[in-house]
Amino acid sequence: MLLSKWILKIIGWKVTITTPDYAKCLICVAPHTSNWDFILGELAYSSVGRKAGFLMKEAWFFWPLGYFFKAIGGIPVPKKRGSSLTEDIVKRFGASSRLVLAITPEGTRKGTAKWRHGFLYIAKDAGIPLLLGAIDYKNKTIEITTEFKPTDNIEADMRAIKDFYSKYNAKYPEKFITDYE
Repeated sequence: MLLSKWILKIIGWKVTITTPDYAKCLICVAPHTSNWDFILGELAYSSVGRKAGFLMKEAWFFWPLGYFFKAIGGIPVPKKRGSSLTEDIVKRFGASSRLVLAITPEGTRKGTAKWRHGFLYIAKDAGIPLLLGAIDYKNKTIEITTEFKPTDNIEADMRAIKDFYSKYNAKYPEKFITDYE
């Protein structure tokens, strides 16, 4: 915790996390245009004494990185995705007494207006809080200050979430698309 705080302070980043330390929750993190987002996010959450697992492309889980990522809470996401991943994560929440997962709605570091909807279904179906975490490179801030309650209207929810994130600045702004399709 102290090391994470110290590293962030040295490199000039400020962290604001005001949401409760829930035993179970999902953290939606955006923008996601660089591998640095993962490092900064892990440092930020750790700096307040919290731990979160994460979903990551299974291609990153090769030896020896795979052991490291699993040890720090990584869950590999298969290349072929579908509702089964969402269902699997909901089941994990149901079977766990404590599970916090960070998910990037873009699902890629490349620019895309087509954000994944699975995180909304996971939060709703698992009955867990959905927190909105933002990394702002221009202002060197990382925050988790907002809780979002998914509704039965996924399209409206996605519009509201993209509107929320539209004020933040990605490392590579040209890759961060909050326009709605």
